[in-house]
Amino acid sequence: MNKKVLQTPISDADVEELRAGDVIYLTGRLVTGRDDVHMRVVGQGRPMPADVRGGAVFHAGPIMREKAGEPGKFEVVSVGPTTSMRMEEFEAEFIEKTGVKLIIGKGGMGEKTAEGCRKFKAVHAVFPGGCAVLAAGCVEEVEGVEWADLGMPEAVWVLRVREFGPLVVSIDTQGGNLFAANRAVFAARKDAITPEICGKVGYAD
Repeated sequence: MNKKVLQTPISDADVEELRAGDVIYLTGRLVTGRDDVHMRVVGQGRPMPADVRGGAVFHAGPIMREKAGEPGKFEVVSVGPTTSMRMEEFEAEFIEKTGVKLIIGKGGMGEKTAEGCRKFKAVHAVFPGGCAVLAAGCVEEVEGVEWADLGMPEAVWVLRVREFGPLVVSIDTQGGNLFAANRAVFAARKDAITPEICGKVGYAD
């Protein structure tokens, strides 16, 4: 099986061929941005300080370390994903305003983000939780930092990555939503088996 690697800048055609459930990797520029960044861009109407048009944004709060003997230069200690649903209120408008094509985080997102991905041609993908050191190993260089006043985990870190992943596409441009589909399947299975389980268990007398 060929490894699917997206290269920034990412085009509409690149994301339109992806489907929920696909496993992909990213090479190129990756910018971190979570709650406070989304609040500034969407809630306050401020321009994104790093150009992410055709790029990728990672919902993450990294741990960074300044390089010895190189003031102002940083390396990544760990960079684990943040729960993406925290950005659900802002994500569709964030996609529209910034032109981002790939959003990465932990867990699924909701209907507003799915509609934003469909309308503005973007995808959401999931990076495995608990693999922050693995993610750091995919970073070739920290190119810079913006909005450092927000603090280390909330700042906009501009990273150069190679085959960053694995990433599982959770929302595609066609309206596919992996987490929503799985919830429906699990609910149907639960409803089918619940009467049998309830007939076999109960409270102790």
